[in-house]
Amino acid sequence: MHLVIIGGGVIGITTAWACRLRGWDVTVIEANETLARGACYANGAQISVSHPHPWSSPQAPRIAMESLFNPDAPFHWKPKWDCAEARWLALFLRECLPERHRRNTRAIAALGTFSLSVLRRWRSELALQYDAVSRGILHLFFDEKAWQHGQAHAAELAELGIRAVPCTPDEAIAIEPALAPHRDRLYGALHAPDDESGDAHAFTLALAQRCTEAGVTIRTHTAAIGWQFRADGQARLRIHAREPHAATETTLEADGYVLCAGVGSRALARPLLDDVPIHPVKGYSLTLPIRDPERIPTVSLTDESHRIVASRLGNRWRIAGTAELAGMDDRPDPARLVSLYRWGRQWGGDAVDWSQAEEWAGLRPMTPSGVPLIGKTRYRNVWINSGHGSLGWTLACGSAEAIAGLIAGDPPSVAFPFLT
Repeated sequence: MHLVIIGGGVIGITTAWACRLRGWDVTVIEANETLARGACYANGAQISVSHPHPWSSPQAPRIAMESLFNPDAPFHWKPKWDCAEARWLALFLRECLPERHRRNTRAIAALGTFSLSVLRRWRSELALQYDAVSRGILHLFFDEKAWQHGQAHAAELAELGIRAVPCTPDEAIAIEPALAPHRDRLYGALHAPDDESGDAHAFTLALAQRCTEAGVTIRTHTAAIGWQFRADGQARLRIHAREPHAATETTLEADGYVLCAGVGSRALARPLLDDVPIHPVKGYSLTLPIRDPERIPTVSLTDESHRIVASRLGNRWRIAGTAELAGMDDRPDPARLVSLYRWGRQWGGDAVDWSQAEEWAGLRPMTPSGVPLIGKTRYRNVWINSGHGSLGWTLACGSAEAIAGLIAGDPPSVAFPFLT
């Protein structure tokens, strides 16, 4: 069987590898000139299985309303006349209902746990290098109310089979000595020892190299632009390919197609599914060279109050956070980076080189529920693996293994609401 994977980010490349492992011929197409330039390029770098709760929570409407009057809020939204955004927000509010939130959390937790096991297996088998750190994630809390919420969160995670160990400030510092200068700020912490961090962009490129060595064809400068539909219930992909001296539009023949195109999946999937509730949500990051390694944590951090994460990537420090509804505009807004700079200066000081800060913004393909769309479409040779939002790096390997199993007709490998 010949499969075409649409999208060369972390979801597309992991899907390509999972399919190649089953012996299928695989072609990856990517519209850009290089791979992994979308949401996985400079994300928060966390494999955060301990954060399965989707953004659509019972508290989310209050947080959204407060953000309208706080320019420094972790979530930024300017109401505007946009029918697609309004519909997505309406669906988002529905997913904030407590039972829906609990259901979505269970699905993400199951897929995240499975995905981590697949990642570890592939990393071991392929000796992949991507600045991986397997020392867990420390979730930091700074007052009694937040700490009470954190302890309740740990109990909820335990019910899902996910470890998160409550720590005193001194216990957190024993895990990460670089926090010692900030001892007086801390009220408590949760240590999720099974979580990891690493450079998703470097991982994707390393796995793409293994794909190529295993016979996968990777075509850049090749954009999916639509479909041709046949009476027998199958589809054929239309592409626009940019060659060095010409551009052509043609049909790319294959036995099957898997849509992994991030925010680009929305337009391509509209003829394939009854509903495609994927909307772009912009995230931001700073990446900074490290001057004094002893003062920058190696354990990945999550500041729960500011919704900011920080991960050590070799000799670089990645600080990421904020969420913004801004349509398809992926340009960094300097005003949205202010909170990241402030946080980084507070926690990193002159241990990093601020003159060399790399600013980045990327569009996360978010569903209202936070649960990605994985499974069949109405055309029997087209599947979708998209809509992972801010957890694409966390869920990528498990999603890839799952979609490959669905294509092969195997029983589901994880308890998850796959599209059938």
